[in-house]
Amino acid sequence: MLVKLTLNELYKILAKPRSYIGFLAITTIIMLIEFALYVDGKNYIGFIFQALEQTVIIQGEILNGSLVCFIILQTLIIQMPLLVALVTGDLISGEMASGTIRLLATRPVSRGQILWSKILAGGIYVFALLFWLGLLALGGGLLFFGTGDLTVLKTDELVILRESDVIWRFISAFGVAFISLLLVASFSLMLSCFTDNSIGPIIMAMSVIVLFTIIGTMEVPLFDKIKPFLFTTHMVIWRNLFDNPVPKEMVVKSIAVLLGHIGLFLSIAHYKFTKTDIQN
Repeated sequence: MLVKLTLNELYKILAKPRSYIGFLAITTIIMLIEFALYVDGKNYIGFIFQALEQTVIIQGEILNGSLVCFIILQTLIIQMPLLVALVTGDLISGEMASGTIRLLATRPVSRGQILWSKILAGGIYVFALLFWLGLLALGGGLLFFGTGDLTVLKTDELVILRESDVIWRFISAFGVAFISLLLVASFSLMLSCFTDNSIGPIIMAMSVIVLFTIIGTMEVPLFDKIKPFLFTTHMVIWRNLFDNPVPKEMVVKSIAVLLGHIGLFLSIAHYKFTKTDIQN
């Protein structure tokens, strides 16, 4: 029964035009970035690394598929939570507003099964969105720009990763990104349980994510004390997977925090949804 409910929820997601906004936005942005780098990428890379030319001699082709994928991830990962919240933010409130949730409640299934079918459908949507991102960014990058070592210029260091040491890092980065976006889906779904306004949870989830992101990027002593408690701080831990060596303890801690938030949000959503009177 849970499988049938999940497939039904996926059909509902696919029936909404805004479900395709994320795929369209990802496709458009990636194609523009790859086209721009293909046409004028050498000048762009030269501008970035010109400050190092006097101290470091870099041989080989810096602009390759790995670097292109890294640049795309840096650009798109920030927008991905908003694209996810746009779809998962009204999985419950939207049906509350339309009244269709009452029809589901009359079927011989538990409230928990209804909720989990929506959670699973949201998770599948997140996976599909990330898979499409990886296919275009990494697959397209390697196809058009070729393979090679990955050169990452950070604030205080230059990291060069061997070609054989890159793919597993990207796979791990996409894995961490999936957990991060699953957190966003859980958060927006939780908010969706508290209202019958289909737009409210989407706006609220987006507002919180934007607010937390702004706090996380500002170098203010007061905010520095708050940052460790914001889930958005741990959502960017994928970048540390491209450090050499990888700070394993930091990555594991952030993943644990993300999973803890997911468990908390889903527990609140389960309690609220199972206790809400939707028969009247």
